[in-house]
Amino acid sequence: MKTYKFHIEGMSCNSCTVLVESKLDHAVGVKSAHASLSKHSVEITGDFENKSSEEIAKSLNELLTSDGYSISVEKQNFYKPKWSDFKIALPLSVGFIAFFLLLQKMGIVNLITADEVGYGTAFVIGLVASVSTCMAVVGGLTLSISANFAKEGDKTKPQIYFHLGRLISFFILGGVIGALGSVFQLGLMGTFALNVFVALVLLILGINLLDVFPAIKKLQPTIPKFIGKRVHGLKDINHTLTPFLVGIATFFLPCGFTQSMQIYTLTTGSFLTGALIMFSFALGTLPVLALLSFSSLGIHKKAQSGVFFKTAGLVVIFFGILSLLGAFTAIGIIPPVFNI
Repeated sequence: MKTYKFHIEGMSCNSCTVLVESKLDHAVGVKSAHASLSKHSVEITGDFENKSSEEIAKSLNELLTSDGYSISVEKQNFYKPKWSDFKIALPLSVGFIAFFLLLQKMGIVNLITADEVGYGTAFVIGLVASVSTCMAVVGGLTLSISANFAKEGDKTKPQIYFHLGRLISFFILGGVIGALGSVFQLGLMGTFALNVFVALVLLILGINLLDVFPAIKKLQPTIPKFIGKRVHGLKDINHTLTPFLVGIATFFLPCGFTQSMQIYTLTTGSFLTGALIMFSFALGTLPVLALLSFSSLGIHKKAQSGVFFKTAGLVVIFFGILSLLGAFTAIGIIPPVFNI
């Protein structure tokens, strides 16, 4: 039994470390795997007989390449961000933001308000989250459920149960968080502090999606990683209700986008408002996750993923700045920036 340390590429958040560890834990010969986001490495303990480190890395890569990760023996000394992606990502993000602001101006969607996150904002953030690497664990769960139940000839019902459980849990648990906010009576300054925190979380998430400042990844807040691993382990229980339970459990996965919405929901002080905010967020994630469930779509496998994630990152940064300005507007420090 020996311990090996490998360099790993492709991880962008703690959801990625959960997925990597869960994948490697099931590999032949592996006793335990511990991935580090800050060090971009993974320590693996196991019995690999007489294989060399290079041979071990090659065999383990076969488990991870389909999810966009790669293991190597030697660590890269220099990180080279792809600034050229911004030539396409910047105009795309500007066009996306302008389109939704136009819809808001026309009164078609309630995207943003001066002092609070609207249901439209939560929906859009859900859309972005569903195609970011922070949703790697949820995507992995949907594919695992598909594979497990497809062996028994049932390819549709498990997916429906999974997404139904996800939507129901986000509505009910979001309402519970909102109701808790009324119990604690946060007050004006407490609400302001949480709104600022949500804005900062969104800014950090957006910057991480740009993939140009690796050091920022250390600042991203998250719930304990072991919770995510326990949720991910539920997929191995072969029962009719397993997909439904896994869908419910995704509410507790270490996704920064989900947690930012949960924190904001606490400030609403209302069961209904909190429930609708979280439901709108979950509804935003539904199209891509459903497509992933039924077609094995993998956004991160595409050659254009760098441009895609940078576009998403710029959009999230916009919402982060907007939320920050909204927080200061709500307590009267600055006048409304957008009168729409």
